[in-house]
Amino acid sequence: MNVSETFRFALQAVLSHRMRSLLTTLGILIGIAAVILTVGLGQGAQQQVASQINALGTNLLVITPGSSTSAGGVRGGLGSASTLTLADSQALASSVAAPDVKAVAPVSQANESLTAGTTNWTTTVVGTTPAWAQVRGRTLLEGRFLSQADLDQVAAVVVLGPTTASELFGVRDPLGQTVTVGGVQLSVIGVLASTGSSSSTSLDDQAIVPQTTAAERIIGGSSRTSVQSIYLSATSAAALPAAYQEARTELLNLHGVTTADFAITSQESLVSTATSVSKTLTVLLAGVAALSLLVGGIGVMNIMLVSVSERIREIGLRKALGAAPRLIRRQFLVEASLLGLVGGVGGAALGLGAAAALPSLIGDPVSVSPLVVIGAVAVALAIGVLFGVYPAGRAARLAPIEALRRD
Repeated sequence: MNVSETFRFALQAVLSHRMRSLLTTLGILIGIAAVILTVGLGQGAQQQVASQINALGTNLLVITPGSSTSAGGVRGGLGSASTLTLADSQALASSVAAPDVKAVAPVSQANESLTAGTTNWTTTVVGTTPAWAQVRGRTLLEGRFLSQADLDQVAAVVVLGPTTASELFGVRDPLGQTVTVGGVQLSVIGVLASTGSSSSTSLDDQAIVPQTTAAERIIGGSSRTSVQSIYLSATSAAALPAAYQEARTELLNLHGVTTADFAITSQESLVSTATSVSKTLTVLLAGVAALSLLVGGIGVMNIMLVSVSERIREIGLRKALGAAPRLIRRQFLVEASLLGLVGGVGGAALGLGAAAALPSLIGDPVSVSPLVVIGAVAVALAIGVLFGVYPAGRAARLAPIEALRRD
């Protein structure tokens, strides 16, 4: 009996007991679907966390001032000093001083009340440069962003976040409208695309103005050349450590200090921590789902043992006619493999269908990679083979005479 005949006889044996075969494969089917879904949910959570963190900017480094000390000796926290200036940001933008820094955006901000007609709204007014959109990874819903001409001319223009625009203008188109901030009338030139929130801060609720306009006409202050923070974008994720060192070295030289009077933070640690937590949860959930595969495998073994018991006379007749034990073993292994394969393919189809439907129901993404699906089907096939070995071996060891004597 060649291989094709073995598969044909195995398929006939499986189809001859359709209901029993269906119930046998059900355990594997549910297990495979559960594994695909749990891994997909875990991968989707990892991608969602990474995208939310990356919403802060692309390959982002944030430089904040150091702490200040009052005349009474009271030390403020980090960020309370005025140690960062526009000159610092301009130096960091140099490709000579910091070749791994792609773009630099100084930021000064304050909470201000915006008025449009009879409507008012308090939000964060951010004074920055045209590079801010690139560094923070922001795009526009409509209009344009700040230009170098706006910066040079201290232009009275503003780009609104989508939430800010909605609160001030409702359903009206904000482009070309006028917003008043601290007595200064600003023309709306653009609206940012929505990007959600970061921690407790909404990234969609802010007003972006040229840094010169903020310093001279809105925020003001005793030192109009100082900034509250500087955002750096590295040329790539791999270049982030190099950009960190270059920025640190340049600022130490500019400030003439050996102990940093500033702090540099990155989102790399946030991403790695969040990803590690998501991976741990994914492994845990996948392990729980894998238990159902074990149950399915035991089901395959039980059914194959029943099949061996029911077909003892058939096995004895084949062996009496010259069938070698390896052929008997091969046939029962193929039958068990078919049950595992059918369960795996069915589970993969169910898992993919559920992965497509779940996001709209639970509001969370489900990311299923082809490698996971292929691996799940392969595991199902392996389970069929593994749990079919003992029944197949038992069938192969039956003595022809004893088998033919059975009723």
